[in-house]
Amino acid sequence: MESAYWEYDSSKVEFIRHRSASAAQSINGNYFELILKDQTFMDGIIEFDVELTGNGFPGIVFRSSQDQKNGEHFYIRSFGEFSPLKRTTLQYAALVDGVSLWDLTDEYQAGATIYKEGWNHIKLVIAGKQMRAYINDMEKPALSVPKLEGTETSGGITLSGNVIYANFQVKHGVTEGLNPDAGVVSTENDPRYIRNWQVSNAIDFPFGNDLVIALPGMYGTLIKSDLPDSTTKWENLYAEDRALVNLTRKFGAVQNDGRRLAWIKTYLHSAKAQERTINLGFSDEIWIFINGQPLYVDKNYYGTPSQKEPRGRCTIENTSIKVPLTEGDNEILIGLANYFYGWGIIARFDDMEGITLK
Repeated sequence: MESAYWEYDSSKVEFIRHRSASAAQSINGNYFELILKDQTFMDGIIEFDVELTGNGFPGIVFRSSQDQKNGEHFYIRSFGEFSPLKRTTLQYAALVDGVSLWDLTDEYQAGATIYKEGWNHIKLVIAGKQMRAYINDMEKPALSVPKLEGTETSGGITLSGNVIYANFQVKHGVTEGLNPDAGVVSTENDPRYIRNWQVSNAIDFPFGNDLVIALPGMYGTLIKSDLPDSTTKWENLYAEDRALVNLTRKFGAVQNDGRRLAWIKTYLHSAKAQERTINLGFSDEIWIFINGQPLYVDKNYYGTPSQKEPRGRCTIENTSIKVPLTEGDNEILIGLANYFYGWGIIARFDDMEGITLK
């Protein structure tokens, strides 16, 4: 942890001696970034100590692209007391086109024993698609990620926060026997998830706009509908691991919290007329139609009264809806709007009896 090895803003961070170690600390509580010079990291062990001197999200991005918009992000949520039972203490999330997918990555959170004073030792073991993260306890991982979701296989390393860092080291190629092949993701064995979709283009959908649905009038259709029509172009889109339909990866970032809208649809065959339940996670707004008829409208805005549990993140726990299916083929059409971090849905039927997904 010497200044010569890092790129940094000297108005925000300074290099000092702290607790008998060479260290980098925030100046006046400023958030800072330290970009490791002349290193390309692929697999290995990254270790460092961190003292949590301020509130925030101190952590590390590895395999960072040259523009720093893509990478793998591991961080601590440092806000007051810590508890090993509080699963939101640590998180891994991919960075895609400058967007953190934290709200689409609820599974990769964990608790840990963390000290408010003094050093916390962090060790990341990274091999191929897998990562194990240790904090203070070097025998048992605090967080295991079976399949890293970033776009890069190698890249730079960046530390960030308003904290004190010391004792940083990288051991390239040392992986302690961790299998580089992707591990099993819990959803892989579950056929109830809807994975085959088609997606339209994304359009700007500024706040103040609402989805317009054609209304009947005395003299014909009262207004023109915003729903897709015969001119809409569709592309196939298969759900990612964890059965996530990831529109952020498809459409990238949007500037200045711009709100966008895209449509996705899927088809299924029902052996009979029946009602089934779909458990649904979504970010941030949805309009659902079954066979052309409105079915469900909802919002999942983080930090507002409309946020779904768990706290505005996109998970299968967000909501459940009853879906009336007709005998034969059925179309599920979903309008999905987003402005805040990750954009996507996860959908799962309660039971597949008499249902065939197309």
